[in-house]
Amino acid sequence: MNFLLDNIFVVAIAVISGVALLWPALTPRGKRATPLQVTQMINRGKTTVVDVRSAEEFAAGHLRDAKHIPLADLGNRIGELDKSKNRTVVVVCQSGARGDKAARQLQAAGFEDVHSLEGGLAAWTAAGLPVTK
Repeated sequence: MNFLLDNIFVVAIAVISGVALLWPALTPRGKRATPLQVTQMINRGKTTVVDVRSAEEFAAGHLRDAKHIPLADLGNRIGELDKSKNRTVVVVCQSGARGDKAARQLQAAGFEDVHSLEGGLAAWTAAGLPVTK
């Protein structure tokens, strides 16, 4: 007990560091879908694909029929997706991180069935699935 009191700053730094390392694992990420699951969703119909990458990344290649809304503009342009509130929405980014943020934004706006493509477009192309330019 004396050690803890004598070294309270060291203990506090250790606890804060531990929480900071665990934070990403503890925060809710929403639903994720593998490239295979996304393919099945698209084939079933009633699925809207939203690509939140930059314009340059989108122009380099994207999923067929994907709606391009960069993550920075999603808050202002979310109204464009109002028709899709009762559909499954799949959010695509390059590696999955931006997709999780966009999925949380869409869920907060009232979209019920939102999935983020796990691994992003990188995982999609690694699985040998087609992209259009």
